[in-house]
Amino acid sequence: MKVLITGFDPFGGEAMNPAYEAVKLLPNTIEGAEVIKVEVPTVFGKAIDVLEENMTKYQPDVVICVGQAGGRFGVTPERVAINQDDARIKDNEGNQPIDETIRLDGEGAYFSTLPIKAMVENMKEAKIPASVSNTAGTFVCNHLMYGLMYLIDKKFPATKGGFIHVPFATEQAAQKVNMPSLSLEEIAKGLEVAIATSVTVKEDAKIQGGAIS
Repeated sequence: MKVLITGFDPFGGEAMNPAYEAVKLLPNTIEGAEVIKVEVPTVFGKAIDVLEENMTKYQPDVVICVGQAGGRFGVTPERVAINQDDARIKDNEGNQPIDETIRLDGEGAYFSTLPIKAMVENMKEAKIPASVSNTAGTFVCNHLMYGLMYLIDKKFPATKGGFIHVPFATEQAAQKVNMPSLSLEEIAKGLEVAIATSVTVKEDAKIQGGAIS
């Protein structure tokens, strides 16, 4: 079994991105599955292109894309991606799409096919703060998750996939006021548990994971 996991390069003026920094710390094998680590650019369009190139090259059984969501308190698997780009800031090449459809022939939204609730429960058991997220935003993270699920729908139907947001790393939060964070080692541990869960769990847990707002 192969698991492809991606992380973004730094964006928004940050010197690092905990998404890929934590991905680099992951072991090369988890629960018998080969772990393939890829950095993707924080650029609309190009992020999906790099993902598709690597999915075509490696033919993974599972794909997990990882991005930074500064301000969140834990590791948050995403439930859904929407077919809309609406960028509050520019990406790393100066692109700032407003109210643009990602794929004209795609669904209005795609849901993760990972066992996200089981992943959250297993991360909590490993003492990693975690919760299900019901919005991936409208920046490049949502763009890439939507692109991943579109590719699975259209081209890689046997692949499971989804997206995980991680908080600021402690190194970043040291320069910010009252901002939650986790160490890179904690983030990597959460991702390792998430991968292990995606490899071993065939049906997601039927437990509460919703939100009021």
